[in-house]
Amino acid sequence: MSIHQYSAQRITGEHESLERYRGNIVLIVNVASRCGLTPQYTGLERLYRTYRDAGLVILGFPCNQFNNQEPGDDQQIATFCSLKYDVTFPMFAKIDVNGPGAHPLYAYLRQARPGLLGSEAIKMNFTKFLIDRDGLPVKRYSPLDVPERLVSDIERALAGVAVGAA
Repeated sequence: MSIHQYSAQRITGEHESLERYRGNIVLIVNVASRCGLTPQYTGLERLYRTYRDAGLVILGFPCNQFNNQEPGDDQQIATFCSLKYDVTFPMFAKIDVNGPGAHPLYAYLRQARPGLLGSEAIKMNFTKFLIDRDGLPVKRYSPLDVPERLVSDIERALAGVAVGAA
């Protein structure tokens, strides 16, 4: 299994196979516009602009499962991300990341890289998954891990060096 076996709807409405990202290092993040961690968009965009030419792609998946922190529709989310944070990395339609309605990609990510104490549940927005060039999840990060803390792991992954799980 890899993320390349999944597809998702872009925030603009078209379906996209994640096979498109084969050969890239991918950071998948569930995001929200009204979360205390929303300012992480700035760091995520900085990572994307710094490393995209080296092969990093960031994929944002809005989620409203945590305290109604992403209540808008896809158009409102896209406008917010563009105007407030100048987001240029790929954004996808709003999804569930937990429960029976969870997007299959997130069911896979949760199982492949459980969190603290083996819990598969996503605890909050801005949980991050680092994916290697073959589409395999190599590390899960807490929502409190700010994007700047991921630089070392991203650089290692881009260089083809194994990134340890934590």
